[in-house]
Amino acid sequence: MAQIGIFVGTVYGNALLVAEEAENILKEQGHEVKVFDEGILEAWQYYRQHYVLVVTSTTGQGDFPDSIAPLFTAVRDHVGFQPELRYGLIALGDSSYDNFCGAGRAFDELLQEQGATRIGERLEIDAIEHSEPETVSAPWVEQWGRLIQ
Repeated sequence: MAQIGIFVGTVYGNALLVAEEAENILKEQGHEVKVFDEGILEAWQYYRQHYVLVVTSTTGQGDFPDSIAPLFTAVRDHVGFQPELRYGLIALGDSSYDNFCGAGRAFDELLQEQGATRIGERLEIDAIEHSEPETVSAPWVEQWGRLIQ
């Protein structure tokens, strides 16, 4: 099975809850999983040879939460081309704001520019429609975990 690093950007804890639920699902599938709620570049570099799942919420103006902003900046400024990276992305947001899922979309765009391969489609979860985002993410994670087996 695969080694998966889950990198989390959260403000109020919803993205961390989604990440922890994803960790449980992926472990049940036999994967080796580690959650990073304060991701650092060294951990990212390790998982470039394996799999990455980014789970991030978005602040009101479309910005990154403080827990993942430094990682995004480090990946953007210091990593460069990474065609070996295979990843998934779950973006949480609120569609009443102009920059719905802005952080997740920006991270996805950066990884695409760097030549990484996204496994499956990006999942966007709207807080207005889903007060419990893990109910939406769980089936997606189950499918994503099967795609990388």
